Amino acid sequence: MPEHTGFLTFLLAHLPGLRENAKNLGYSFIGHEPMSYHSVEPIFASLLIVIVFIAMAMSVRSKFRRLDESVVPDDRLSLRTFFEAFFGYFYNMAKDVMGAENAKRYFPLIGGAAGFIFFSNVSGLIPGFSPPTSSLNVTLGCALLVFLSFNIWGIKENGWSYIAHLAGPKWYLAPLIFPIEVISTCVRPITLSVRLMVNIAVDHLIASVFFGLVAIFLPLPVMMLGLIVIVVQTLVFCLLSSIYIGLATEHHHADHH
Repeated sequence: MPEHTGFLTFLLAHLPGLRENAKNLGYSFIGHEPMSYHSVEPIFASLLIVIVFIAMAMSVRSKFRRLDESVVPDDRLSLRTFFEAFFGYFYNMAKDVMGAENAKRYFPLIGGAAGFIFFSNVSGLIPGFSPPTSSLNVTLGCALLVFLSFNIWGIKENGWSYIAHLAGPKWYLAPLIFPIEVISTCVRPITLSVRLMVNIAVDHLIASVFFGLVAIFLPLPVMMLGLIVIVVQTLVFCLLSSIYIGLATEHHHADHH
């Protein structure tokens, strides 16, 4: 996505220490370009999203600690009811994909990804704010975390069988099937990250164009379509992550004859 100036970029530009020392942060993972105050905006935006998300989660958690309030549901939409519906939906989705036991065990990753990606996407609806998920560096970081997690959990659950099942059911098919399976597994974080980044970046770009043309009323239909994109992309990322975890942690039986 082409670089553009948001209000966070504007604020970072007025920090002389950051502007002069950003290059000391090294190089970007994608493109291997020197860091600048402009290119660190996704990092600061991600940290801001995480802080806001944690603050909301702590607020909701404090209400669950009070049993008299947690038993009776709120009579209107609140942060608590939103969290219950939001994470309840993704938990049920994970349970349907990988089973109740695995869903309970691995839901912290799925739930955390759902919360971070959703609120990052929603931040793009704020005029002048660039969503962190429009940066490939951020989305690839999320995808690599999922990639490392499901491979580690797969090896932990199945040991050698997790590697052996990539070779196929028959030993003489291994030279053909094993490279294909390895490539298809390694491509997963790329498809996860690129799909999320492209959809959010394009959606944010279109909304920004309409905001630039007419700031009142006209962008509303575009924002409504943007909400659909936000929800769908969060769902797709978490659904595919649940499938990958479920496939990796199911018990494999090495049977190569």
